[in-house]
Amino acid sequence: MSGQPKGSHAVVGYEFWKRSLRGAKHVVAPMVDQSELPWRMLSRKYGADLCYTPMLHAALFARSEKYRKANFATCAEDRPLIVQFCANDPQTLLEASRLVQDRCDAVDLNLGCPQGIARRGYYGAFLQDEWELLTDMVGLLHRELSVPVTCKIRVFQDVGRTVQYARMLEAAGCQLLTVHGRTREQLKQKTGLASWDHIKAVKESVEIPVFANGNIQFLRDVEQCLLDTGVDGVMTAEGNLYNPAIFTGRQPPCWEMAEEYLQMVRSYACPLTCVRAHLFKLWGHVLRKSEYKRFYGEFGSAKSFEELEKTSLTLKSLLLGRISGQRLALSAKDSSMWQPDSIIPFWRCQPYIRNDYKVCGKAPESDVVERLGDCALLLEKDQSKVA
Repeated sequence: MSGQPKGSHAVVGYEFWKRSLRGAKHVVAPMVDQSELPWRMLSRKYGADLCYTPMLHAALFARSEKYRKANFATCAEDRPLIVQFCANDPQTLLEASRLVQDRCDAVDLNLGCPQGIARRGYYGAFLQDEWELLTDMVGLLHRELSVPVTCKIRVFQDVGRTVQYARMLEAAGCQLLTVHGRTREQLKQKTGLASWDHIKAVKESVEIPVFANGNIQFLRDVEQCLLDTGVDGVMTAEGNLYNPAIFTGRQPPCWEMAEEYLQMVRSYACPLTCVRAHLFKLWGHVLRKSEYKRFYGEFGSAKSFEELEKTSLTLKSLLLGRISGQRLALSAKDSSMWQPDSIIPFWRCQPYIRNDYKVCGKAPESDVVERLGDCALLLEKDQSKVA
């Protein structure tokens, strides 16, 4: 492995995970326009041990103060925190990272973004074949920063190639690896299921901490993933967006989470686009009901925080007027006991379920589906029953 990083407070490997990250097991993923400060603070309130910033563009971050002010904010309570960058140039990545190294616990290199913008910009998952460049980028940060460098990757379809990839990053100086168990081709309509077998193989082949990402919809999935893969922590993106209380095992009413998030926004300002996007997710299952679809337009056309808040309160009032007191009381009593094969009230925070059933592009064997946890069980249900 590369030489030790600079800085008297720098720690590496498992020492880094235990001390700086406090042994984090419940992790909120980096999400563009979605893992901003107010959302991170709400997630921490409900059991998140570690949060990542949204993916930041290293070149823009390094050169534009306006971009930095618009896209990066933190506070003393927002720790442990990992700042994620996308980049394809070592020096640019180092320059951007130096601007945040005193305000976070690590810098993460995004090697997992599969979107078209990443293809055009040549970053994210589209660098996964550029091993020499990745060695240079990770190695430079490892040598020059006062905090560790980590990486978030997607897998190759071949398990052996994925393991080699992980070992290469470890050798370059990566101190923690997050493995999203999907290939870069698995996105949108082809998202499918993540392969925990790939993640397990990586975990068994490296000596640094490993986080798993993929198929996390309920707390039970987190626990099953830890058991099946042996990873040190589990990261969730969509599971957290639809239910920020996921790590508590609760599925609270969506208005409860919406109100708490809006209160966080009052304390920690963020762009209106972030607020709107979160409300669309939190109210998502309600908005899919025909009698509430008009609120899509009201959220979409709102031009201020106050208008978004008013729309959210109006929707809550309308719902409460239609839900019987007895039903609400019974649901509240059982809210931490919902099982994936139960019919969850549409006004409770719950995951969004896709229909694609493939793992790394292939249909899974029945035993694999069973081991993939509640995400797989939900896919078998009638969508109208869980929406």
